[in-house]
Amino acid sequence: MPAEARKLFAESGYDRTTIRAVAAAAQVDPGLVMHYYGNKERLFARATQTEAPPLPGGTAEQVAEQLLDRLRHSLTEEPNGSLALLRSMLTHPEAAHEIRSTTRAYKDRISAAIPDDEANLRADVVNAALIGVVLGRHLIKLDYLADADPQQIVDILRPCVRSLTKADPPAADHN
Repeated sequence: MPAEARKLFAESGYDRTTIRAVAAAAQVDPGLVMHYYGNKERLFARATQTEAPPLPGGTAEQVAEQLLDRLRHSLTEEPNGSLALLRSMLTHPEAAHEIRSTTRAYKDRISAAIPDDEANLRADVVNAALIGVVLGRHLIKLDYLADADPQQIVDILRPCVRSLTKADPPAADHN
């Protein structure tokens, strides 16, 4: 049942997904869903509970490449647990809280690798950019982004992520 619920929450969001729809997708009686989960809130919590990817760490260069690898994975595999949270975050406080907690943990690890006074802001901008790409591909389904090869997207974003994380040393001034 969690897999069916995860898919429906990702497609429709928290507000528009019903216990009856989850039960129908799982081909069970709605009473069975209620018996095991009690209410939609607990079903949502269980459906969006997924194994968290490892947090990035190391040098700025290592962190940049880890983030890009994670993005490639998210673009290749449709991450329904994360998509359910992302689709629901604007209308469901628990989803918003979970997204903030996750991005805060990433921000802390990313900013630790950035040798800059603006490390926290840079880390939040990286998070926002990567979340935006995932949203654009899987939920908004932007024309070219939805169909693009994940590696091509990563290659396009690499200079931006490396610049934001200060993974590339500044160019020498030859004046």
